[in-house]
Amino acid sequence: MFLYDYGLGILLGLSLAGPPGSVNSIIANEALKSPLHGTLVGLGAMTADLTFFAIVFLTNGIISPTILKVIYIIGGIFMLYLGISILRSKMPSKTRKGNYVLGVTMGLTNPFQIIWWFTVGFFLLKELSIFSITGLYSGIVVWTIVFPYVVWRFGTGYEKYIKIVSAAIIFAFAIYILFDGLHLILK
Repeated sequence: MFLYDYGLGILLGLSLAGPPGSVNSIIANEALKSPLHGTLVGLGAMTADLTFFAIVFLTNGIISPTILKVIYIIGGIFMLYLGISILRSKMPSKTRKGNYVLGVTMGLTNPFQIIWWFTVGFFLLKELSIFSITGLYSGIVVWTIVFPYVVWRFGTGYEKYIKIVSAAIIFAFAIYILFDGLHLILK
């Protein structure tokens, strides 16, 4: 039972941390400086995951639609800002501490991360053991260490393309999130 729950947790952690998206775009961009810069963005996003886990665990409730609308709008605007910053090569975080704060901010305003926690997170708590939660964070830690290292190691010479792809992904998510947020408001 332990190995099953732990293994399932690792897979779920990778499903949360691994898909292309805004956080991984910033991780890739920052990893061009050093693996540590990228990893700190990931650890910041993982801190947001811990926050959402605590909320799900303590409330076992759902975010109200009004709060979700606000989060969508804020998250979309924030991602537009990040996309422009990537293209201008002026990321708001130049320090390792700034990268961590950027990761936390992105995680807390990322509607996809929020929705993941308020769906899969509830399932984890209700249907599986604490070992699945331990596995989940193990999977996230593995991703936040390995992904930036791979980008840093093999991304040399491709910086321009990594920035363009990262910015394009962030713009796409920003537009999608803003559209959903505005759609919820105009309903």
